[in-house]
Amino acid sequence: MDRGPGQWYSRAVPELLRGLSAEPRVPMSLLDVSAFTEISANLSDATRAVSEGAVNVDLDATLLVPMVLFVVLLFVLKPTLFDPMMRLFEEREKRIEGTRREASKEDERSAKALAKYEAILAKARETGSAEREKLRSEAAKKEAALSAEVRDATGSTLEQGRAAIAAEAKQARERLHGDVKMLGRDIATRVLGREVVS
Repeated sequence: MDRGPGQWYSRAVPELLRGLSAEPRVPMSLLDVSAFTEISANLSDATRAVSEGAVNVDLDATLLVPMVLFVVLLFVLKPTLFDPMMRLFEEREKRIEGTRREASKEDERSAKALAKYEAILAKARETGSAEREKLRSEAAKKEAALSAEVRDATGSTLEQGRAAIAAEAKQARERLHGDVKMLGRDIATRVLGREVVS
């Protein structure tokens, strides 16, 4: 019952696979070598037949059974499995898209809030700088006024001290002038040994 080149293929492939198993290799007998040679010859014949375009497809009743099962399963599973899954996938896609839109809106809101915050912060820095400069200039003015006041007070105290010293020096000179005459008489009296009258 040879059906053509496809028949030997159904026998040769399992034998070939058995020969290529993962078992440890042992020396091949002459029978194994002849079988391997036959399989490789049949395989080259099949390759040649396929390359020439000679493909045999058996159309019989066994092909109808899977086709009928496919159509029945299609009509049964479409409303019970495929349609609900597609609705589920669409709902998931809508939720993902909605979440993305919400996230982009939140990004925009946070960007606006950040810009507002930075504007307020910049304004506060500017106000703080202006206030600091104002306080510095007021402090410089107060320092200059206080320095001038101290300079004036020191100058007037110095002048008063100089005047007081000059007055005391004048009084001391006048006293010494009067005392000089008396001292001169006393020294002259002691040196001369007699009383001198001026």
